[in-house]
Order: sequence, then C-alpha cells, then structure tokens
Amino acid sequence: MTDQPDYTPPKVWTWDKANGGRFANINRPIAGPTHDKELPVGKHPLQLYSLGTPNGVKVTIMLEELLAAGHSGAEYDAWLIRIGEGDQFGSGFVAVNPNSKIPALMDRSGPTPVRVFESGAILTYLAEKFGAFLPSGGAARAEALSWLFWQMGSAPYLGGGFGHFYAYAPSKMQYPIDRFSMETKRQLDVLDRRLAESEYIAGADYTIADMAIFPWYGGLAKGWLYGAAEFLDVGSYKNVQRWADQLLERPAVRRGRMVNRVQGEPSSQLHERHDASDFDTKTQDKLAPSA
Repeated sequence: MTDQPDYTPPKVWTWDKANGGRFANINRPIAGPTHDKELPVGKHPLQLYSLGTPNGVKVTIMLEELLAAGHSGAEYDAWLIRIGEGDQFGSGFVAVNPNSKIPALMDRSGPTPVRVFESGAILTYLAEKFGAFLPSGGAARAEALSWLFWQMGSAPYLGGGFGHFYAYAPSKMQYPIDRFSMETKRQLDVLDRRLAESEYIAGADYTIADMAIFPWYGGLAKGWLYGAAEFLDVGSYKNVQRWADQLLERPAVRRGRMVNRVQGEPSSQLHERHDASDFDTKTQDKLAPSA
C-alpha cells in the first residue's frame, strides 16, 4: 500500500533545489563555504560552535558535567550557529568542520589550536583530555566506546530516517515511515533490554555513552522529538524512561540542554553561554526538568 506514484530513478541524478522539503534552503550536494564569515572567539580555552539539537546537546552536557566535577579547564564559550540560516557554511565554520555540521570545537588551551568535529569525537577528546566519564582501559572502556559508536551509527536512522519521513518530508509515504518506525522501535528495545540489567548504558558508571544517547533516545522517550511519542508508544520502554528520568535529575544535564537552544519555552533557552554566571540570569524553576 502506498500513497505515492512509482518513481523511476533517472540514469544520472541531478539536484532539484525545490524538492527538499523543510530543509531545502540548506541542503545541497556540494561541500565548502558559501560565504566569508570568521568565527568569534571568547575568553575561554574551549570554543564551541553549536546549536541545541540532540547532537549539540551531547557536548554541552559533557562540558557542564566536567565543570560540575571540578574540571575548571573545561570552561567554555558556546556560540550559536543557526543552521536554518546557513551559518554552518561560513568560511570560519567550514575551517573548523569541513562537513558543515554542528557541533564543532576549537581547543585553544595549548600553543597550537586543535579542531575537533563530530559529536562522538568531541566527547572522546574531552573525556581523554580531562580523564573523566570514560574508563581508562579494559572491558569497561570497550563497553563505553561500543555504546558511543552504537549511538553514532544508530541515530541517523532515528533522525534522518524516521524523523525526516514522519515529521519533515513534503508528503507522508507509508513505506519509509514503516521502515524507519520499525528500526527506531528496535533500537529502543535494544536500549530497554540493556537498561533492564544496567543502571547506566555502559554499566554501573555514568559515561559519555549516556551523554551521547540521552539527547536522542531519552528525548524521544520523553516526547521531545518529532511529536511521535504516542505513535511509537515510547511509554512502553520502562527502563529507558527510568534512565531518562534519572539523567534529568542531574543539574549539569539540565544546564546542558539549555545552551544554544532556540526552541521551546523562552525560559528554557540560553542562546549563548560565555560564563557560568550566565545561568544566574535564569531562575531556578527554569532549570527544572522540562520539554
């Protein structure tokens, strides 16, 4: 059953700029900058260029957790990159991340600045730099990294697959929605079974695996993504719900979710973060668990 006519691919694909749905204005089949624009640089060693999407939130949670754990060297400036306006195609951003995706990090703590892009790479880099939230070796490290890379490989099926065709495609198509709904629910079941036997994703300790998986699958479980909570019956994944609620009790997680956020209640948004005192302008109720 389908509500779309059959499609015969052409011999050579060509770019139809008008056929991109909600993101047609920023999606393109070529890389590189579209305009000259240098990135701002703040006062801290770590400069983050990002947006409060699930991939961006992974890193701001990590940075806030590092600071909460006493790692003062993790102080950072978080600059807002508005991907809907094409900021990621500015020359300065492309120099930090040639893939033009958020988040991107510049570490200016040493004599030579270090660029790090891709959220999983940033989490691993920061964990190794500060010796935190990633076991140093053995089975525990292998488990944490396995789940981190599970997230990196799985989330495109949730976001670019299910999320795109369910929420953003120009028209509803049964086959891709069915296909990616099935895969998304399978992934939720993978997590639910794991969390039935383990307090955190990688074991007894909270790690970068939790920080990577929470914004995507915790967000899905709490109904924040794609308006699909009922459709996917996310409430039935009781162990994922328990874990997501547990992470939401962490103040650093709640702060991290606010940084570079431009959607939702205004009280939940901190567009840019340049000092820990920036949160002081928010009342405590604004740091409470929310959508």
